[in-house]
Amino acid sequence: MNRILLSPGTTVLLGGVTFFLTMFLVLRSVKLGTPVLPARQPVAAEDNPSWKYRNPEIDQWISQIKEERDALDLRSEQLKEWEARLAAENREVAMVTQTVTKLQADFDKRVLQFKEQEKDNVKRQLKVVADMSPDGAASMFNAMSDDEVTKLLYLMKPDVSAPILDAMSRRGDAFAARAAALANRLRDVMSVPATNNLANATP
Repeated sequence: MNRILLSPGTTVLLGGVTFFLTMFLVLRSVKLGTPVLPARQPVAAEDNPSWKYRNPEIDQWISQIKEERDALDLRSEQLKEWEARLAAENREVAMVTQTVTKLQADFDKRVLQFKEQEKDNVKRQLKVVADMSPDGAASMFNAMSDDEVTKLLYLMKPDVSAPILDAMSRRGDAFAARAAALANRLRDVMSVPATNNLANATP
């Protein structure tokens, strides 16, 4: 019996029973209340670290975007100004074009009137020369320029111009040289058919 009581297993078993018995008595003597947890404070949005985080690269991108937007706005304003300026210049060009067109039409009309008057004058001159003698016509031609004489000779019929040139050549060497020069000029402009001239109207 003493051997059993002194064995290590018995000692461990008695120690464990004594420990649990003591804990049981202690816990029964202590009144435990309901634990009170501290109230949980709400977390404000501004206290959230994710809201307070600032990325320098994002700030730089935002700044660049604002600068580009301002540059685009400025460019748009400039384009609108240029568009308005071009529209004004186009209106001015249109007005100038209309004015030039009107002036050109007036000029063409006056040139046509001048040509008609010139044609009438040539017809009158041809009529006067046709009524004159060859010597009288030669004297009149001496007071006129080569261009005017050549034009009249070109518009005359050959049977009218030939006696006048002959009368000029019989007045002396200087007159004969001029008559030859006029004949050469007349030959150079004879490429135009006589049917298209006023010569046919010369009596």
